[in-house]
Amino acid sequence: MDLILALEAAVLDGPAQTPPDVRRAAATLGPLPAPLAAYVDQVAHRATTVAEADLDALRAAGHSEDAIFDVTVSAALGAGMRRFRAGMAALAAAEATP
Repeated sequence: MDLILALEAAVLDGPAQTPPDVRRAAATLGPLPAPLAAYVDQVAHRATTVAEADLDALRAAGHSEDAIFDVTVSAALGAGMRRFRAGMAALAAAEATP
């Protein structure tokens, strides 16, 4: 679990183009301005549908390649961690059931 916490800290609080509060919002599906909010939701729930047009829209809105990368990694990490924690909770519940 220490490695997971270290990964989260590195991605969400480490050096990056975007501030930690933006990366944390991306990871937790918190409030973000458009078009970032829609993009983060897409990465978190339908990552396979992300297309170049989605990235073009972010670039057109003034987001740099580095900022898009930071938000993408944060959103993907958040989605993965929600799934991981849900799986761990399900395992714990199954083990507690007689």
